[in-house]
Amino acid sequence: MEPLIREISHPKSGGFTPALMQVANVATLPGIQKASFAMADIHPGYGFAIGGVAAFDIDTGVVSVAGVGFDINCGVRVMKTPLSKQDIAGREEELANQLFRDVPSGVGSTGDISFGERDIDRLLTDGARFIIKKGYGLREDLEYTEEGGRIAGADPADVSQRAKQRQFKQTGTLGSGNHYLEVQYVEEVFDDEAAKAYGIHEGQLLIAIHCGSRALGHQIGTDYLKTLEAASRKYGIPIRDRELVCAPIKSPEGQKYISAVNCGINCAFANRQAIGHLARGSFARVMGLAPESIQVLYDVGHNTCKIETHIVGNAEKKLLVHRKGSTRAFGPGVKGVPEAYSSVGHPLLVGGTMGTASYILRGTEKGMEECWGSTVHGAGRAMSRIQAKKTWNGGEIIRELGERGIIIRSASRSGVAEEAPGAYKDIDRIVGIMHDAGLNSKVARTRPLICVKG
Repeated sequence: MEPLIREISHPKSGGFTPALMQVANVATLPGIQKASFAMADIHPGYGFAIGGVAAFDIDTGVVSVAGVGFDINCGVRVMKTPLSKQDIAGREEELANQLFRDVPSGVGSTGDISFGERDIDRLLTDGARFIIKKGYGLREDLEYTEEGGRIAGADPADVSQRAKQRQFKQTGTLGSGNHYLEVQYVEEVFDDEAAKAYGIHEGQLLIAIHCGSRALGHQIGTDYLKTLEAASRKYGIPIRDRELVCAPIKSPEGQKYISAVNCGINCAFANRQAIGHLARGSFARVMGLAPESIQVLYDVGHNTCKIETHIVGNAEKKLLVHRKGSTRAFGPGVKGVPEAYSSVGHPLLVGGTMGTASYILRGTEKGMEECWGSTVHGAGRAMSRIQAKKTWNGGEIIRELGERGIIIRSASRSGVAEEAPGAYKDIDRIVGIMHDAGLNSKVARTRPLICVKG
């Protein structure tokens, strides 16, 4: 813990001092409860630090675009297969090629799943439930998706026509940046009780999907920056950073933005649901698996603001919790955790980057008490994408990872360079900090075999 604090507070640490300033600025916003938090993967973001968590009183607090981010409900879905690492030995290339064909990726990528405005409105209202009705996935997937794959309070009328148009052909696509689809195997189990509850074991093959609401979510953020900037002036809200424009939660502007965010959340749930369906199809074609034999472990987001009930003082209180690059981490017995996971808390899905480990954690009572049931969403960047492209060559990274048994398929060599493993912090150390603090608990570590990148 202490080395990390020194790194992010030292003025010569590669620009991380601004992240601490962002945490401090958030702490001055009206109605904030307890404190402004930063998870161990903290690095600078837009207004809020990435890895930032802040909860606000419903009556006196505010909602901020910066506290959600532009890729609304970017998150991770992990699916369990009945296969082991040995079962695909010699067929990795074939499987990688099939996944790359079936799941569109890259900047501006579009797929075969296409909707008009009427269907988009239903998708924004019903999320993964709508996409399953269209034939993409299984009804039982919803039980293991945060919010059952649909959050209430989403009114498509609060989303611009431009945002909707950008989504017409993007459902079921990965996009670019740090998004990925990985075939992983469980390298080590740390918590036998939780692993048993989750139905995972060493050597098992998993499918991990990391993406969000694509262009629709970005357009919502862009649209509402102007709305909330005007609201900040209208209501005289004191802000230390112009990127922290916000509106009172109960104001018309605040309510419209929360509704639009909920639409973005549902869009992302639908997107990961569709990609999961496409990945099932790839495994069926190459490995002969029945789609129903691949089950959802969990699906959880990490760019959201949501009304949740937490203990403040000695009483339950409804709060609007912003998690920017931070994953929900509900512990044992908490409402909203699937019944099968109630005794241990729901899985926390912490993604790595191509050549590094990923983790499955679980929530704890201490985490619920101290940071609103939150955790890291990954290792956190150690350098900017521009710096990474100057430092690494995408083709060389693909070759080096291939020599280590990790197959990369990407629409962009430049994108691979941006996401080089060395551009991120040490995920083992970051997860270890959260585990040692008792805020989360390690369940399993996974390693990639195949990675489809944007």
